[in-house]
Amino acid sequence: MMTVLICLVALAASALTFFSGFGLGTLLLPAFAVFYPIEIAVASTGAVHFLNGLFKLVLVGRFADRRTVVRFGIPAIAAALLGAWLLVRLAATSPITRYSILGIEATILPAKLAVGILLLIVTLLEAAPRYRSLAIPSRYVPVGGFLSGFFGGISGMQGALRSAFLVRLGLTKEAFIGTGVVVATLVDLSRLGVYGRGFLAHRADLDLRLLAAAVISAFLGTILGNSFLRKLTLKAVQGTIGVMLALVALALIAGVL
Repeated sequence: MMTVLICLVALAASALTFFSGFGLGTLLLPAFAVFYPIEIAVASTGAVHFLNGLFKLVLVGRFADRRTVVRFGIPAIAAALLGAWLLVRLAATSPITRYSILGIEATILPAKLAVGILLLIVTLLEAAPRYRSLAIPSRYVPVGGFLSGFFGGISGMQGALRSAFLVRLGLTKEAFIGTGVVVATLVDLSRLGVYGRGFLAHRADLDLRLLAAAVISAFLGTILGNSFLRKLTLKAVQGTIGVMLALVALALIAGVL
């Protein structure tokens, strides 16, 4: 039952996040956490996330817009590290409030509340026809990379903010997905030390067979998502991103994430 649940979540989340550019870790971590201590769940999720990112890079990395990768990705990586450093400092900040709902412990933190509100505003703007047709000028690409990386580093929701900006650059759906995958892989590589330390620290407690099954399931989800790439329109991809952004924003505001 445990293996089936985790593998199904890995497959479904990987297929869905192939288009949105974020959410695999967000959906897979709770599945692991049901059966394992949080430290083991985080290490397992990190391993699946990283390996699936490399697999997506092989599949669609060639579609990436190289100019956008450089102008957006480099500021995003630097700012993500800065945001992560600031997050450590903000960890000592007192929560606004704590509460429990349906057995879930929620903690509303100032930084995550601010990022959640920002994402919700972006989502609401996305619903406006005038904003939906608006493309961001290329001169603002480095600024967007820095802002998405910085706030993503603070909240841990780097993929959500990255996708919210990249989708406004007027890229084709293939270029959008490929560019997001390349930038995400670069960010993951910059955090490889964190993934590596967590994995090595708990390697004796990891269920390697389950981990391998979860990785394979995530790969299959990515293949499934890639098979639908040509059938979907850019509008459908934008709609998927809008729904995912709204869910993440509400979860951050509610203190669930």
